[in-house]
Amino acid sequence: MNQAVVAVRRAHSYDESETRSAVAAVLADIGGLPAIVRPRAKVFVKVNHLSPPSPPERGIITHPSFTAAVLTFLKEITPHITVGDDLHPSTPDGFEVSGHRTVCDRLGVRLVNLRETGFVRVPWNGAVLKEIYLAREVVEADVIVNLPKLKTHSLTLFTGAVKNLYGTIPGGLRVAFHGQYKNPPEFNQVLVDIFAAARPHLTIMDGIVAMEGTGPANGALRDLGVVLASKDAVAVDAVASRIIGLEPLAVGTTRYATGLGLGVSSSDEIQVVGVPIASVAVPRFKLPPIQAGEIVGRAPRFLARWVTRQLTIQPRVVARQCVGCAACAQICPTGAATVVRGRARITRQTCIRCMCCHEVCRFRAIALRRSVLGQVVRPFLRAGRRARRRRVSA
Repeated sequence: MNQAVVAVRRAHSYDESETRSAVAAVLADIGGLPAIVRPRAKVFVKVNHLSPPSPPERGIITHPSFTAAVLTFLKEITPHITVGDDLHPSTPDGFEVSGHRTVCDRLGVRLVNLRETGFVRVPWNGAVLKEIYLAREVVEADVIVNLPKLKTHSLTLFTGAVKNLYGTIPGGLRVAFHGQYKNPPEFNQVLVDIFAAARPHLTIMDGIVAMEGTGPANGALRDLGVVLASKDAVAVDAVASRIIGLEPLAVGTTRYATGLGLGVSSSDEIQVVGVPIASVAVPRFKLPPIQAGEIVGRAPRFLARWVTRQLTIQPRVVARQCVGCAACAQICPTGAATVVRGRARITRQTCIRCMCCHEVCRFRAIALRRSVLGQVVRPFLRAGRRARRRRVSA
């Protein structure tokens, strides 16, 4: 049986030489970059550059030093390199804030906001989507290099290699899909459809500083000190999940992508090279609050709706933190988030719990809360988590 090869190496900081050394090592471990990128190939590098803009020390984006290390090796093979993501227009320039503008200018690499170069309609026979509007840069590239950040996600549990490709479709569609595909299983299938259409040839994951808790933008930073690489993006997510003590198939995107044959996630099908998982695995990595759907199946059918309502996580405004920037109102697909007298407000009746408001808030003014019942059963939820961790480590 042919196994997917996933390289794992240590890197404890974003020091330029240390980052470059770790990236060089993982590339060598999987057979070398020339085996993936031919001379003068047209390469698109997809970074994780979540809007609104944030500096690299917040741990929200692919670190620019990490991107620079990858670009250094790509430039040895081809000059035709484009770095990009789909950014909301902002002042100041989001790429300037993140440090990617400086890095790309220094290295002479083209940097684009994908909405400025356009999108192409691609007919697609996916599990959910029958057509996808993909970034022109993706469609026209010979090689797609995927540079995700290792983080938790309050809607999808984990965000890594598969979910990073969500940024290759228009921002307006991303918001619309949150409203149209409200339950996490269906939304995860949408993410996998997009990943399948924009399937990367190489994934190198920035796990040097990860994000735990209520990611992808408001969690806590965790020094993880790892870099992962593979030609199989699904396998990268699976190995990253094991490093943080998470069962890979508990992640919807990993589960659905595996089921569709877009990659592998079983330890029997993955050869880990470089350093073993056990040597870099971390204890007690904080995960987001468990979604109601994980528990409802254990309740009698006649109680399921009531249990769902009680256990559902709701975004709530932390008034003392809110600055009235209106980022939540601009991103909300249903209009549930508004700004009234300089403070955000979320209407529970129209909120679909897509967590977009939580994702875009840079002031920690959107918190995720359960009902009183949800707080009462919290020990039960923690016990379930501990049991899953024991199964992973067994």
